Amino acid sequence: MRFYRDSRFTKIALVLFFLIVIAYAFFEAQGLLFGPTITVTSDVTIMHSSYIVLRGHAEHISALSMNGREIAVTEQGVFEESYVLAPGINRIIFDAKDKYGRTAQKIVEIVYQPSS
Repeated sequence: MRFYRDSRFTKIALVLFFLIVIAYAFFEAQGLLFGPTITVTSDVTIMHSSYIVLRGHAEHISALSMNGREIAVTEQGVFEESYVLAPGINRIIFDAKDKYGRTAQKIVEIVYQPSS
């Protein structure tokens, strides 16, 4: 009685199984492999109003701050924060930190030109 058949189907099934396991392990380990990322979706560079709402998305983070002040982030990584601009060039610095201590920084520069 032979329980194991060395067939082509068995080899293909084993290869597929291990490929799926490797892909799943890579997907789960993304937090370990890649550091935090910050994307700001507010692409305005010149403003004629002093009030702006900055929106964006951050991944693999445990904390996010804007100009040194911590801001709230949803579980999906979405953030939205208002900011009052000063006349001239405004530099807004986003700092993200993950649970392993890695950091990322995104600098957004916005020029506020008050309308006369």
